[in-house]
Amino acid sequence: MTAAIKPIPVKIDFVSDVSCPWCIIGLKALEQALSNLDGAVSAEIHFQPFELNPQMAAEGEDIAEHIRKKYGSTPEQFAANREHIRARGAALGFVFGKRDRIYNTFDAHRLLHWAETAGHQQALKHALFRAYFTDDEDVSSHEVLIRLAGEVGLQAACASEILASDLYTAEVRAQEELYLGHGINSVPAVIVNDRHLISGGQPVEAFEGALKQIAGLK
Repeated sequence: MTAAIKPIPVKIDFVSDVSCPWCIIGLKALEQALSNLDGAVSAEIHFQPFELNPQMAAEGEDIAEHIRKKYGSTPEQFAANREHIRARGAALGFVFGKRDRIYNTFDAHRLLHWAETAGHQQALKHALFRAYFTDDEDVSSHEVLIRLAGEVGLQAACASEILASDLYTAEVRAQEELYLGHGINSVPAVIVNDRHLISGGQPVEAFEGALKQIAGLK
């Protein structure tokens, strides 16, 4: 009788922001790559905080104007990039809807930090991505954040208490500074086993090949 082959464990730190379209593209591609490996790799994914716009005001900013000021993009470039992102998302089963504004994401990261302790971090991460990119919701809104927490199985009352306080502020700031100190200045940044960096919203094949190589699979 042939013994079952044990999956090779890998630790993945997925450094990302809730308002980063390439982060959900990268996450969906990574998850598909892990699925394609058919149990050969067992991944423990930890979502780490990164803010693209840490100084963003509470009311947010018009996204087209924000992109113009930050990157110097013309309206034509903005439209073409958005269409490219939409197509990449669609190929991975993710719907990018109409988005008018970009928001501060710090409170979302505080909830994600808490959600990891309760075993619901990945579910909350997906819920936040859907709320912002698909449903055009304000992910800085405490009302939205509390509702999403409840939808993924977290206690809404606890989420409300966290958001009304400064709980997990120091922890999130410390993690942000840690990754910035290690030279992470764009996301997504996927760090495997604390050693191997995969940068950007790579295609499924790139993640699959990298994971195979890291895990020593043929």
